[in-house]
Amino acid sequence: MKEFLTLIRWQNLLIVILTQVLVCYAIVAPLAGLMPVEIRSTGIIESIALQLPWYDFAILLLATTCITAGGYVINDYFDIRSDLINRGEVIVGTKIPRRKAMMWHNILNIAGVSAGFFVSYRIGYFWAGIIFILVSGLLYFYSATYKRQFLIGNLIVALLTAMVPMLVVLYEIPPIYKHYINLTASLPSLKVIWFWGLGFSSFAFLTTLGREILKDMEDFEGDRAYGSNSVPVVAGIKASKFLVVSILAIVICLLLMVWFQYLNDKLTLIYIIAGLVIPLIYNILLIIRAKRQEDFRKGSTILKVIMFIGISYTFLAYFVIKKNLFL
Repeated sequence: MKEFLTLIRWQNLLIVILTQVLVCYAIVAPLAGLMPVEIRSTGIIESIALQLPWYDFAILLLATTCITAGGYVINDYFDIRSDLINRGEVIVGTKIPRRKAMMWHNILNIAGVSAGFFVSYRIGYFWAGIIFILVSGLLYFYSATYKRQFLIGNLIVALLTAMVPMLVVLYEIPPIYKHYINLTASLPSLKVIWFWGLGFSSFAFLTTLGREILKDMEDFEGDRAYGSNSVPVVAGIKASKFLVVSILAIVICLLLMVWFQYLNDKLTLIYIIAGLVIPLIYNILLIIRAKRQEDFRKGSTILKVIMFIGISYTFLAYFVIKKNLFL
């Protein structure tokens, strides 16, 4: 059991679950609650409420975590040789037989895709479940092929990570429309919910992209030995550093721009500066000076912490939204 939990990266799966729960109940729910609607039949004015039941939302969580876990399994399945060089140990092929790993990959993907189609059916868009088939396929081909191609693998992982918070918005908005469209004379625009979801997704995309390239720099020796066309192998460590630093600088600029244009509350500014901007600047300086594998590993770890701090902003955002401080 311990080996299996390590294989599916249970800590990362908990972060995926936490992200979707927080986006749903700390972002989407309070934003919807700020939007008053007049019920046509009674004339009563009430706030918009989430319409996806908790048990259907739990199935969405199941679909996301199963597909993600399956992706981790197949990644380790294809990375045995390079991981032996980069990390000195592997799980698949030693503690868990290759055939058993592939069995778990199939089970997790079947469960994830089935759950995805079920929750899609529940919101009235059954064929939206194709999203989970596409994600499952992308994760497989990423591990088998795309991971070793220049930049493509990094972009795929960043895109799929960005989908984690966005899936919540995609599966919460349709039930709201479906419930209120015939009850009210005029349904308020839900664009602000999309914008907040896009904000978290953009942060996830850029930080993940930077971290994936950092991890490739950490795995440079193993990737070069087995013919991977990763960014560091093709462009060199110096160019890879420049790319990561540029991405992190863009993140800093976007964070400050979003605050100036859309938020403007002091609490968020303090959180952004202390929790995100300062650590990002520190990481940029660390990456510029990095020379050894351990330096890149440290930079990757710090960036992972920064990503968690970004997710944790949802706790403060709940208060900011409730108090209308961002308007």
